[in-house]
Amino acid sequence: MKYLSLAIATLSTLLLQSAVAIELKFAPPDFETDYGMPYLFTPQPDGRNTPWEALILFGALSATTWMVFKARSRRGLFAISVFSLLFFGFYRQGCICPVGSTQNVMAAVFLPNVGISWIIVAFFVLPLLFSLFFGRVFCASVCPLGAMQELVAIAPIRISPALERVLGLGKYLYLGLATLGVATGSGFFICRYDPFVRIYRMADNYSMLIAAALILLIGVFIARPYCRFLCPYGVLLGWMSRFSKHHLEIPPSPCVECRLCEDSCPYNAIDMPTPQHLVGDPAEGKRRVRKLLFLSPLFILLGALGGYMMYEPLSHMNPTVSLSERIAKEDRKLVQESILESETFRVEGKTAAELHTESLAIKEQFKIGSALLGAFMALIISIKLVELSVVKKRTIYEPHKETCFSCGRCYPYCPVEEGA
Repeated sequence: MKYLSLAIATLSTLLLQSAVAIELKFAPPDFETDYGMPYLFTPQPDGRNTPWEALILFGALSATTWMVFKARSRRGLFAISVFSLLFFGFYRQGCICPVGSTQNVMAAVFLPNVGISWIIVAFFVLPLLFSLFFGRVFCASVCPLGAMQELVAIAPIRISPALERVLGLGKYLYLGLATLGVATGSGFFICRYDPFVRIYRMADNYSMLIAAALILLIGVFIARPYCRFLCPYGVLLGWMSRFSKHHLEIPPSPCVECRLCEDSCPYNAIDMPTPQHLVGDPAEGKRRVRKLLFLSPLFILLGALGGYMMYEPLSHMNPTVSLSERIAKEDRKLVQESILESETFRVEGKTAAELHTESLAIKEQFKIGSALLGAFMALIISIKLVELSVVKKRTIYEPHKETCFSCGRCYPYCPVEEGA
């Protein structure tokens, strides 16, 4: 009950503070001064990243790994979650976090003359390395986004595995869109639309705060919705965890097949022993896989074509493209009133022709990027279909390496656990 009380108190405090602390992020425009367009890659980092914070991240990951594998303590993981929420969340205001650092790495790869500090690289790489060796211990209790959702998941229910797989495609799409946004200079979408940073900083627009409140409210019943269905960094962590040398196991002693661990996991992350009637004929499974592999290139090609056809609406993610079309409508008297961005543009001295030329160049980038995004999504779906066609024979209950958060919820329910 004390966990339940703490979770309710935490959620109430966060929502109350967010409601009373809303303020304008940018001052109202003043065209008589040197007003300029707001910073594109919002929210801006606070500049407090230090080597000590990277060491603290390493220490938190190490402590979580010990709690998962040695202590096997759900209480210990809960305590680290509270620390992560307070330190990596509220104290550091959620920046820079490993989730957002993905964009900094992308920018260093795609954009010319963009550098990256070793501290940001450390925040990006450390959780991936721990996932490669120990599974998703970062998600267990170190990630402030996951910690907040874990603390409010007080009455979680399980959704069907089929629905889980469909909704889970959202994080791949988000990763693809974030990559497209950085590669085309359209901005850091992960940071711009991160609802939890708004709570950590107690300021920003109403829409993001409302989104954060809705996610937390949904998270009371559907545990970690952002982590499971939206987190782009979770895609990378899941890929690393697939090859982890060590991973959380249940139970540490011979399994008695009580199914309590399966019932305790709200993430559909525990694979049950394979029923004999599902194993079927191995030859039939091989035939299905061959058919899927044969059709996959065509499916990927169709995905690329579909993505290419979406380049026009996707290009509006870029503020230059949106501004260009707005200026064109205003010049042709298709709209009656100007907006903040168009008024700012007109006092900066740049010509409309130059803006339209720049916009066309960006759209050409989106043609290629959108096609690659469509091909990427088709590839992911093809891989998922192949995985579903291969029925692996299991004799015990075991966590699914890619989707298990190593949260330890199953520990207290296992009758052969010695403690936790």
